[in-house]
Parts: sequence; C-alpha cells; structure tokens
Amino acid sequence: MRFRDRRDAGQALAASLTPYANRPDVIVLALPRGGVPVGYEVASALCVPLDVFLVRKLGVPGNEELAMGAIASGGVRVINRDVVEGSAISPATIDAVAAAEARELERREREYRDDRPAPIIKDKVVILVDDGLATGATMRAGLVALRVKQPQRLVAGVPVAPASTCQELRATADEVVCVATPEPFYGVGLWYDDFTPTSDAEVRELLSMADERFSRSGQTPTEPPEYLR
Repeated sequence: MRFRDRRDAGQALAASLTPYANRPDVIVLALPRGGVPVGYEVASALCVPLDVFLVRKLGVPGNEELAMGAIASGGVRVINRDVVEGSAISPATIDAVAAAEARELERREREYRDDRPAPIIKDKVVILVDDGLATGATMRAGLVALRVKQPQRLVAGVPVAPASTCQELRATADEVVCVATPEPFYGVGLWYDDFTPTSDAEVRELLSMADERFSRSGQTPTEPPEYLR
C-alpha cells in the first residue's frame, strides 16, 4: 500500500480506529512535525480533540536518520541499545546529541503551544499518531512518557511501519494499529507519493483548525467526514 500524502494516510488510519469515534474520553496526540497532518485527519474523522506531544529522535552522528534513541517532554530518554552497541556510540556522544535535541524540543513547545495548557491525559484514551515508523524509538519514547501521566489506555497509530516494529511496540502500548506493514520496508518515505516535510507553520495551522472543529471541552463534536459515514 502506498499513500498519496499524509492526509490520505491519516484517513486510512482513521478508518482503522472507528471504535474510538465520538467518545469524550479519547484524545489524539500527534508527534510533530509529520504526525500532525496524519493526526488532524484522525481527530477530525473520530470527532475528538487533537494536540501535539513532543518527542525528538536522537540520530547517530553522521547518519542522523538512524535513531539511537529519543527524548520526550518530561525528561524521558529511550535508547536503542542495538544501534548504540552496533555503532560503538559513547555515553558522552549520546548526552551531547540529547542536549541539542532538548533545546529543539523546548523551542517547538513554545512554537506550537503558545499559551495553551498541555492536555489532561489522566484517565483518557490516548491515540499517539505519527506518519510512520522505522525503529519505533520516537514512538516508544512518547508512549513511555505518556504512561507516567496515567492514561486509561494508550494506542499507537501509524499508517506504515515494519511488522517487527509494530510487534515490539505492543510491549509498551495497550494497542498498536498499523495500516500497512510492507516487507521489505526500507524507509517511511518510500510508501508516500508526496513526503514533503511538514513546516512549523503547517503544524500551527492544523492545530488551530482542530480547535475550531472541536472545542476543548469536548462538548461540540462535528460530524465525521463522508468517507467514514
């Protein structure tokens, strides 16, 4: 399966999450930047609120696309031991990369959230969304960080990922929903016709549009889109 773009991928993912539609205890959290267009479609289809949850991948120096781990809001750090040991990466290198990514995480927190408070997670069903997974380190860091906030249920949702990564995530999430698990996988972008990077401006715009579609009180859901009726 290939997706036209992140919007198309989000609609496909939403179709696999319909049991969570129109529930006041559900919230969609998207991993910026690429997960936000996907999360917007999911939240719009399910008629539930959308917000962001900030996680930063720790890329291997010189090969930044390869994740040696990730950090998330609240000081959570997840390390991919196979990558670290296989690439002989020192603790000092990990610390240096983590410090740089922490600064970017803080910048994005200010950029996206402005003065809006962080959403309440306790006792909620949280659907954590990204545009795809490779190693799953970023998603895993997000799930670990969210678990501390005592959600009722944690669902990881992605349009595309290796089957092995989805299976590994089941040790951290209560449910994992992967629309497509192609083999061989190679990389997330190969399964999109348009994988243009999502900008900060687009993230802000989609969050604003989501607020308009669904009030933060959860009392005024809109109708689901036609493709889910």
